[in-house]
Order: sequence, then structure tokens, then C-alpha cells
Amino acid sequence: MKRISTSVEDFKEIIDDNYYYIDKTMFIKEAINEKFALYTRPRRFGKTLNMSMLYYFFSINEKDNAYLFDGLEISKDKEVMKHQNQYPVIFITLKDMRRNSYDLQVQKFGAIIRDVVLWHPELKDSQYLDESEKIKLNDYEYERATEGDLMDSLKNLTSYLYKHYHKKVIVLIDEYDVPLSKAYANGFFETMAEFISSVFSGGLKTNNNLEKGIFAGCLRISKESIFTGLNNFNVYSITEYRSSQRFGFTFDEVQQLCHYYSIDNKISIIKDWYYGYMFGNNEIYNPWSVLKYIDQTMQGVDDPVSFWANTSGNDIVKEYIEKADSQLHDEFELLIRGEYIEKKVLPELTYREMDRISNIYSFLLFTGYLKIHKIINRSYNIYELEIPNKEVKEIYTNTFNEWFNDYTSPKIQDLFNALDNSQETIAMDLLNDILESSISYYDNYEAFYHGFLVGLFNGYNIESNKESGDGRFDVSILPKRITHNVIIIECKHSDSLNQLIKDSQDGVKQIIDKKYEKEFKKRGYQHIVGYGIAFYKKTCIITRMKTGS
Repeated sequence: MKRISTSVEDFKEIIDDNYYYIDKTMFIKEAINEKFALYTRPRRFGKTLNMSMLYYFFSINEKDNAYLFDGLEISKDKEVMKHQNQYPVIFITLKDMRRNSYDLQVQKFGAIIRDVVLWHPELKDSQYLDESEKIKLNDYEYERATEGDLMDSLKNLTSYLYKHYHKKVIVLIDEYDVPLSKAYANGFFETMAEFISSVFSGGLKTNNNLEKGIFAGCLRISKESIFTGLNNFNVYSITEYRSSQRFGFTFDEVQQLCHYYSIDNKISIIKDWYYGYMFGNNEIYNPWSVLKYIDQTMQGVDDPVSFWANTSGNDIVKEYIEKADSQLHDEFELLIRGEYIEKKVLPELTYREMDRISNIYSFLLFTGYLKIHKIINRSYNIYELEIPNKEVKEIYTNTFNEWFNDYTSPKIQDLFNALDNSQETIAMDLLNDILESSISYYDNYEAFYHGFLVGLFNGYNIESNKESGDGRFDVSILPKRITHNVIIIECKHSDSLNQLIKDSQDGVKQIIDKKYEKEFKKRGYQHIVGYGIAFYKKTCIITRMKTGS
């Protein structure tokens, strides 16, 4: 039985070490027809593995590994196979350019270029390169290159490879946008964008030594002028139909995968949790999460979990929840409930635009936290958006709950103090603020508000739904000392805003009529404070039981 890989991204290792491989080799045929192309997909959707596959197929230095494609789909296409191992290839990934300063990022890029030189030792002894060019290679290898030299590195290396092989060069760049993302987060975006733009423009624009340039990343970044002047530059994002099945797993591919491992009975679970991404006109599974789940299942653990939540990158959801105004909170609530929101999506994004609230949904879509449910107007990029599956929904709910707990923690003691001191107006303002900041992704009913209050005061000595007097009270908060106040709360759910005052008064009347204080006085408590709290959606009214009632 083939092994399952959840971390290997090298195509040769996948094939040689007998890992299960879902055949994506027809991507090669599509890449052959491109001059310059960018493929954008969320993280963990197989971009690096596909780029590695392109390298082993095209690279003139990998002729000994031509067998890797034996029996795979692409081997049946005789015209495409004529291109196998026919080109000098530069393959670099920028995924490790995550350092916290501009100088360190440039230094890291220098190390990446050093590795490219080491992968091409044939250049150092090439009879076709002059001494100045070999000196430049040494500078790259020993990391003596200046910042300006590094800006010219792609242009220089493609020139050297062309001179040596007398064949045009293919450039493959994986995770091209990672250094820009890190620069944005650390406040040196402008200088980083200028550096990356110089590298790409120098290496790609009007470069007669270049056969093609293929890029992969999460976001389409064009307005930073990174790709300025490139003709025939095609972008294939998740909204494009071309190549829509080349990243991630299709429904049929997952069925075959489950059948191979004799877990056909898990298909519905996998679909609920890891399916639902819409790329072009194809619904796609998250490949990494599917493989993680199958690997877990083969070890006897059947419960699905949000594997994606445990990887880097989810800070974007937390950041947007923290920024959200009441409208955004309401829209997040609709999404978590499984409903749709209609939004205009920007097909081209820049990290400069991340702080604009209007662009939140575009980022969430292209980074995999939302999916297109329905195209409203493709010409104007207007779509209905939704959360793709249970895995991503769990990220939203867990992230929101963490933020909500942090937000409410300092307010809960103030709320308790206001109730304890019979300051119902202050308590009402605090509780309304907490409600407005919440995402109530449950139905609007009385039991929810009951549970909501129990959750808020879970650090206190709470009793809930217990018999007392002639009935059952909703919530009580017992003091540490018998001489202090017992707080009794009766919750009511109102049908409209107009009913709130009456319903809260009815809550107080119920405390009195049902004699809820009787049980507490029997236990020795002498001071009782009672409240009727009526809720309608995210609004409440609090009425206090008068002393001596």
C-alpha cells in the first residue's frame, strides 16, 4: 500500500518513495502554452508540489529522472513529451523570506540565489562565460553580492544559462508574494516591493534569454508594478476556469483515494469538512486536510478536526474580526450561520489595500476562507460568498470566541458589580455593549440568552435552572459570604423591541410570584437582588426587583 504524504513537496521524493500521488501532470501541458503566467491558490493547495513537478519535467539537468513521469497522464501526450528535459531551469521558492527587517530579507534572498548557483555548478567552468561573469557567480555563491547585484540576479543567471546551453531558460518562482506579505506586516513594504519589482522586471522584462516564467502564490499582486512591462502575462486565480482542477483534489480524485485505502464510508465526513472550494466551475477539496484526515483515520482516529486551523496564516481572520464594525459582525454572523453575502470582489489586490474594510472579503476569498456560492455579475466581479466547509467554519467560530473572550473579560467584573449594587442602568449599558459585540450564530431564542449569561459568569458561583419556591429560576449568582447579595436573573425572549420593557417586568414578576428567594433564605442568605432581563436579538432591557417586593 502506498504511503500518505502530508509534508513532502518534492515531486521526485513523492514518486521515488512510493507516496500516493494524485496525477496533476496535465498541468505541464497548460504551462507549455504560457509565456508568463501566475497561478494563485490558498496555502496548502499543492502549489509547491506542482512547481516541483514542472522543474523535474523541463530541467535539462534532470534527464536521469525522466522516469518519474512514466505511466503518468502526461506521458501519453507525444507532443508535450518532446519538451521533457529540454530547458535550463531556475527554480526558486520565496516561502522562507519571512524575516522581520528589509536588510535581513535581502540577505535571505542572497542565500536563495547562492543555492541557485550551487545547483548549476556547470556554469563555473563554462567555456562560454567570460571572467567577469564567473566573478559575478562567485560573488553570488559566497554571498558577497551587493543589493544592486541581487536585483540583477535573475537577469544575469538566465543570461549565463543561455550562454552555456544555447537554449532559452525557464524561470519558476514559488510563493512569490511571501516577502511582500511579511514586509507589509513589519512596516517595510515599500522598500521590499521596490526590491522584488527590480528582481522580477530585470529577469523577465525584454529578456531574450527567457523561454517562460511561471509564478505561484496566494494573491494576485499587480498594482505594485512587480510585473510591469511583461507582455502576454496571464493570471489564473480561483475565479478562472483554466487550470481549475490542477490545484487541490476533485470529488472523483477523493473518491478514488478513499477507495484505495478502503475508507469509502468516510467520504461524506471528508466532504462536509474539507470540500466546497470553488475554483472556476469546479468544487475542490483541500488536499492537505484530506490527506491529514486519511492518515489519521489509518491510525484509528476517525473524528475530523480543522487541520488547516493549526497552520500559519489564520491571523488574517482574527485581524479582520478585531477591525470589524457592527455591519461586519452581522455579516460574519450570517456566514457562520451558513448563509450567503453578496459582495464585489477585487480580482487584483495589493497589501497596501489590506487595511481597507471594503476589501476584507476579497482577501478572505482568495486566501481560502470564503468560497464563491454564485456568480451575480462576472463582468463587475460581484459574487455571493459563503464559508466553504466545517473546517473553515471552525476557524471562524474559534477565532471569534477567543477574541470575544478577550474583549468581554474586563467588562464582566463591571457587569457583576453593577448587578450586585442594584445599578441596573449601568448593567444594561454594559450588557448591551457585550451583546452588540457578539456573533450570535444560534437561533434567537430564550435558551440561548440563558446560556449566554451562564457563559459570561462562568468564573462565578453560578446555579442554573434549579428548583426554588414554586418554580425554577434561570440563573443565580451566589456570593462568597452569606451576608452579601444573591443575584437572581430571570431571562425573557421578546418578539419585538416594543415588548422588551414589559417582558423584563414580567421577569421580575415571575421571581416574586414563584418565590424564588425562598430557597436561598432557607439556606441562610438574607439579601436577594432580582432582575428580569428581556432580550431581542442584540438588545436587552433590565428591570430590577424593588426591595421588599
